[in-house]
Amino acid sequence: MLANSQSRLCLLAAAVVASVSLGACSSVTDRTRGMLYAVTPYKVEVVQGNFVSKEQVEALKPGMSRQQVREILGTSLLTDVFHSDRWDYVFTIRRQGVEPQQRRLTLFFKGELLERYQGDPMPSEEEFVAGLDVRKFSGKIPPLEATEEQLNKAAPAKTDAAPAAPAPLAPLPPSYPPLESTR
Repeated sequence: MLANSQSRLCLLAAAVVASVSLGACSSVTDRTRGMLYAVTPYKVEVVQGNFVSKEQVEALKPGMSRQQVREILGTSLLTDVFHSDRWDYVFTIRRQGVEPQQRRLTLFFKGELLERYQGDPMPSEEEFVAGLDVRKFSGKIPPLEATEEQLNKAAPAKTDAAPAAPAPLAPLPPSYPPLESTR
């Protein structure tokens, strides 16, 4: 009878250990899964096409030649063989932590002259550059001016000895020796 109760006790202990172990596994798994979602791999920034600023679009005028347009906007990203009178400027940028951006500008020519253009509203160059920096600044910005006390701390220690007189300069030679010896 004693052996039977010991075996029941061992089975009960094994069942308790197994259930505790399985419960611990699920909490470790949840915690590990949460950590994996917190760490993301580095994704390469993808920039494609021609950035066209609001200032460049404002410089376009109907009646400009293709060469004048090319000097303002650069070569178009898409030039269709079947629609030679249409140029498409497309710009896309995909960056980690930022919504992807895509902008399009389509120019229509009549012969060699610009007839019209249409497209998305373009940002100014200043707005575009400001949008590139997505770092979040935290903390207090230090003052850029030193106080009188800080200047006094940084000043060199004063000594009672008189400053040493600079050594006299040696006189320059009247002429320099030749660079190459003559033979």
